[in-house]
Amino acid sequence: QVQFVESGGGLVQPGGSLRLSCAASGSPFTIYPMGWYRQAAGKQRELVARMNFDGSTGYIDSVKGRFTISRDNAKTTIYLQMNSLRPEDTAVYYCNNVPDARAWGQGTQVTVAS
Repeated sequence: QVQFVESGGGLVQPGGSLRLSCAASGSPFTIYPMGWYRQAAGKQRELVARMNFDGSTGYIDSVKGRFTISRDNAKTTIYLQMNSLRPEDTAVYYCNNVPDARAWGQGTQVTVAS
């Protein structure tokens, strides 16, 4: 049973940075592609960034150049470095498989406000 545990969220001012972490249980061969999703209040969950087993990545336009997805050497922890944060980045952030998500974790709240 693959599970994802997210951490690293918090309150940050506009222009600030945060680094999210996601620990995934399970073999790296079963947990990719992986991605970071977010869900803002009253909105649908959206995929923000993804990483394939070979390390290739993809981002939605609104975060390109600001967010970076990466992973550890064991390929079981992925990170999301978020720079130049904006109020519209406020959301609960989750990690999960792409495109067929498994059970969702609790996520980690990111709030960008003055």
